[in-house]
Amino acid sequence: MVVTALDPETAAAVLPRDLRERLEELTEPGGSVAREGPARLARADLLITGWGSPVLTEEFLAAAPRLRAVFHAAGSVKGLVTPAVWERGIVVSSAAEANAGPVSDYAFALITLAAKRALATGAVYKAHGRDGWPGFRKRRGGDGLTIGVVGASRIGRKVMDRLRASDAGYRILLHDPYAVGSVDLETLCGKSAIITLHAPELPETRHLLNAERLALIPDGGTVVNTARGSLIDTGALTRECASGRLDAFLDVTEPEPLEQGHPLLALPNVMVTPHIAGAQGSEVRRLGAWVVEEIERWVRGLPLSGQVEGSELHRLA
Repeated sequence: MVVTALDPETAAAVLPRDLRERLEELTEPGGSVAREGPARLARADLLITGWGSPVLTEEFLAAAPRLRAVFHAAGSVKGLVTPAVWERGIVVSSAAEANAGPVSDYAFALITLAAKRALATGAVYKAHGRDGWPGFRKRRGGDGLTIGVVGASRIGRKVMDRLRASDAGYRILLHDPYAVGSVDLETLCGKSAIITLHAPELPETRHLLNAERLALIPDGGTVVNTARGSLIDTGALTRECASGRLDAFLDVTEPEPLEQGHPLLALPNVMVTPHIAGAQGSEVRRLGAWVVEEIERWVRGLPLSGQVEGSELHRLA
């Protein structure tokens, strides 16, 4: 029996009628914790979670003695699972791969804009009209630019695939301590016109881009962050962008959200968006479709495509 632990609004978007019907063909529906209360957990063999689901604490799991597997219709499970999950041998699977598509699309779009310095040149044009129209020699294109990718995560790899497939002939530098061909971060910063971040939030990744490393980025460079706000020293980046030396596209920040009136929100060469790179709106159906397919694999005894191992959780986003 499968039970959902999604709020009704999220459940309706993630699992529309056609996906619910497919799910009912695979396993008996057991209702919703959000709608019908925790008593529904008593008969749950499988649990579907997502944004806003309760944390799987020891107390929560005590109400679900039959629970064998959790299917997370979102990305990271770090805020969801606790040691009690692994102690009980419950299988956890995440739709992070399905969520990676929209994020990589968004990041690649921002890199394309950054390659032409769209923020800075657009701001000058907006402020000065005809006098701000850039001459031919002041325009920048993307061909041959060096792009620094921090983190060979599933999203980072997708972004690199997009960069390699581009006609722009981008040069790619990668920093990831677990990847072959990784360069040190100082080299990456010093040689990259654009840096895009795809590393997880860990103690060792906090402020990867600190004041010293930001200062190494060549004048006119751009920082793109669709990963976690803590990867960047916000104060140091604010100073670099306020000087006009660097541009930034930030879908995540530290703190998140930024307080009203924060300098980054007013800078013309910075675009801050409210954590929208991942699956949004009509895209969240992808997560539900992935969950249904993953449950089908479970029912058929096939290997799961998104299984998360407790021993690897510390390395994941």
